[in-house]
Amino acid sequence: MGRPREFSHEAVVDAAMEVFWEKGYEAASTYDLCARTGLGRGSLYNAFGSKHRLYEAAIRRYADTWAQAQLEMLDRPGPVKDRLRELMLGVIDADMNDPGRRGCLALNAATESSGRTESVAALVRRQFTDLDQAVLRLVRVGQSTGELSSSRPPEQVARAFQSAYYGLRVLAKVTDDRDALLDVVEGAVAAL
Repeated sequence: MGRPREFSHEAVVDAAMEVFWEKGYEAASTYDLCARTGLGRGSLYNAFGSKHRLYEAAIRRYADTWAQAQLEMLDRPGPVKDRLRELMLGVIDADMNDPGRRGCLALNAATESSGRTESVAALVRRQFTDLDQAVLRLVRVGQSTGELSSSRPPEQVARAFQSAYYGLRVLAKVTDDRDALLDVVEGAVAAL
């Protein structure tokens, strides 16, 4: 009879998520994953099957924590423009206060070809779609109340905002110019 698991699955996935977020899929070695999770190689592979399946679990965990928190922020009461502005200001703060400038794990996974399989692409698409739908709901509310112009289709407005949001996440990884990032925010909000 095998020994029972003596670790928290969630804690291991959280630790692995940090490694993948810091290093990316390809650069994250089994040694790095074992060191951060506290598991031996055999335990890690017995629990998750492969590095790639652990990567998928980490992307799902990111969606359940970080991405979900952003969606919840958009569901709070208040003016539509304020909520969308707060979303972008929140990521500026998070990204600029992160010494490793890791950015968005989902965006990183979308742009790193080595770990991107159809299953990873589907997980990332789900996160992008969730944000797109949340922004679209807000745009529709804003257009129906007159807070936002209704001169453009709401889908177009939401997608343009989402593009600015992801562009902001990329810029925040490489610039220390907070004013430039704030210009992106104000430009995106003004275009609503």
